[in-house]
Amino acid sequence: MSECFDVVVIGGGPAGATAAHELARLGRSVLLLDRAGRVKPCGGAIPPRLIKDFEIPDHLLVARATSARMVSPADVRVDIPIESGFVGMVDREVFDEWLRERAGVAGAVRRNGRFEKLERDAEGAALIHYRRRDAGEAERDDCVRARSVIGADGANSAVARQAVPGAERVRHVFAYHEIVRTPALVPAGYDGSRCDVYYRGELSPDFYGWVFPHGDTLSIGTGSADKGFSLRAATGTLRRAAGLEGAETVRREGAPLPMKPLRRWDNGRDIVLAGDAAGVVAPASGEGIYYAMVGGQLAAQAVEQLLVTGQGRALAQARKRFMKEHGTVFLVLGVMQRFWYVNDKRRERFVSICKDKDVQQMTFESYMNKKLTRKKPMQQVRIFFKDMAHLLGLARV
Repeated sequence: MSECFDVVVIGGGPAGATAAHELARLGRSVLLLDRAGRVKPCGGAIPPRLIKDFEIPDHLLVARATSARMVSPADVRVDIPIESGFVGMVDREVFDEWLRERAGVAGAVRRNGRFEKLERDAEGAALIHYRRRDAGEAERDDCVRARSVIGADGANSAVARQAVPGAERVRHVFAYHEIVRTPALVPAGYDGSRCDVYYRGELSPDFYGWVFPHGDTLSIGTGSADKGFSLRAATGTLRRAAGLEGAETVRREGAPLPMKPLRRWDNGRDIVLAGDAAGVVAPASGEGIYYAMVGGQLAAQAVEQLLVTGQGRALAQARKRFMKEHGTVFLVLGVMQRFWYVNDKRRERFVSICKDKDVQQMTFESYMNKKLTRKKPMQQVRIFFKDMAHLLGLARV
């Protein structure tokens, strides 16, 4: 007879590990199934709200970014200080494993394996078939029974494709980065406490390139939804532009990122999605860690409600609550990306807008607190008219 768990969490990234931790703390029997050795390409930025809400210890922060630099197609550089705070930078390989370990300490069973398919037993319960690999042993087939399932297995989620209607239609941006050693003699102008963002068509026709500090290493990468665009070649161009062409490459990583939240995250019965599987990567910025962890937390709360009440409709609360809190931000960022990232002329104007102190203050208040700030209505009026001037070509770049 198959092992039985209250919850099987498939995928051990920030969303899955957070969900497993939440449910294990509540006393639920949890299996956290993850493929060992996977590291997602990611700039590694986490805002103060994440650090506070999820109690992230200081030792996981490999750097603290206190400013951002935006670089236009014409090489105009706009430096934006992060006033009264910092953005934490993490190494995803270390950070994700710490989250999984925390789930394990809370009581979740951790297992190295690759999800293959979902079936039903005679009573209708979910049967999770996977390829299991224990330390020192050959890979083998295994199966567990689950009262509920959280699919947190990435943008190309097999759980979503098999269980949630419409999940197969999600569109993706493809991200690629190279982790390089921070050189002993850093290039002129380099600042290990600054995140550099490049808005240039040669680096991405619809996204951006980045150089983010990680202490002893750097993340250098780019992304695009254009499958014919060479991300690796563009990253090489970015390395030359940043003076880091000769830096030692530690590893190269690539993965798809979803472009918008799925319309549905659950099957109305016993399965709910979280993280990239649910499509919660912010447009324009590509930020995903915070939204993944919030999504994992909400998925766990919805599953707990399911287990208490036996009502499958409880799972819909995960998406409903997420979109109520963050849907407007995703909408605004999506519109911004579709308009400003379309060509270099508009990118030039976008970077020019970012010189404005009102824009800078509102942007970072919203980013740090994960809410569109509404405290200063006159500031928003000023920004509106400035944006209109740029849209109509009345402002000087």
